[in-house]
Amino acid sequence: MLHQCLQPGPNRRDKRFLSFVVLVASLCLAAGAWAQVVPAGYQDQPRLWAGAEYSNFSASFPYQSNQRIWGAGAFADLALNGRFGIAGDARFLHFGGFETSTETTYLAGPRYIFRTLGRFRPYVKGLIGDANIHYPFQIGNANYFAVAPAGGASYRLSERFALRAEYEYQFWLNSPGYANQPNHQLTPNGIQVGIAYCILR
Repeated sequence: MLHQCLQPGPNRRDKRFLSFVVLVASLCLAAGAWAQVVPAGYQDQPRLWAGAEYSNFSASFPYQSNQRIWGAGAFADLALNGRFGIAGDARFLHFGGFETSTETTYLAGPRYIFRTLGRFRPYVKGLIGDANIHYPFQIGNANYFAVAPAGGASYRLSERFALRAEYEYQFWLNSPGYANQPNHQLTPNGIQVGIAYCILR
């Protein structure tokens, strides 16, 4: 048995998705408010980017450590100035899992952009949030608190579009939580590539 809550109902999943939507909406409102108080022509005006990505991760199951799992995700990045920003990601790894296992995460946190190299903008970020796993063999579902450092770079295609690629390493705290068994912390990690569109500039 898992010490975490097994088989959360649809309402709980809906609440997590709603939380992500609220986060994105909050980023939009914050950017709008910032734009009203920043003088016109200021070069570090906030920009809000949103997009979709493909992810391919090592699933990090204790008994199947080499298993790859993949899927799609959505993200939003609010650049507050030339260096600092806020990032949010929702990722749905529902393909290739061992015995129909899946992983879903909703993460958000600060992001720091290093010096721009031509069209490249390398960055690092530190995310925290909710991680959900559907275990194989119909064992059940469990939720964990996740901490996820990541790093990558975006490449500006135009004023509105950019490509991005990054590597992320997740720590699922207190996992897997089997009773009377040592913890073999789940640490899913992998790459994601995506395309972003600037919806506020």
